[in-house]
Amino acid sequence: MNAKEIINELLVDVFNHIVDIEEDELKKAGVKLSMKEVHAIEAISLTEDKTMSNVAKKLRITVGSLTICIDRLVSKGYVKRVNDEFDRRKVLIELTKKGEEVLATHVKFHEQMLNDALGDLSIEENEVLIKSLENIKNYFKFKY
Repeated sequence: MNAKEIINELLVDVFNHIVDIEEDELKKAGVKLSMKEVHAIEAISLTEDKTMSNVAKKLRITVGSLTICIDRLVSKGYVKRVNDEFDRRKVLIELTKKGEEVLATHVKFHEQMLNDALGDLSIEENEVLIKSLENIKNYFKFKY
């Protein structure tokens, strides 16, 4: 195999393993949501102006797809819709206490995963890895 084939295989394997492990670990922690729902909760927390269109943009999905997910999360008690206090026509989405607990579990998983996976790297190795991952991210961000 050449370097590109190896890198491709590694990227695909890492992505698939992270998703599978994340799903298993969240289930073990008692989270009874799909990964799409968990990532929607995460996106809500990371979006400054928490409108449907902004959260959908953060997730790189349509507002229609997000609406279906948010409807489920509202009915399960993880998210609520609220009117903006300055513009009553504007509807914002916010996490409930239950949603914040799922977010904390999700964040904890990522912290532990990174500590376990990268804990032995030197400062120089971290810098090379960061630069490489930034290059890959920028390629996908600007190409697609």
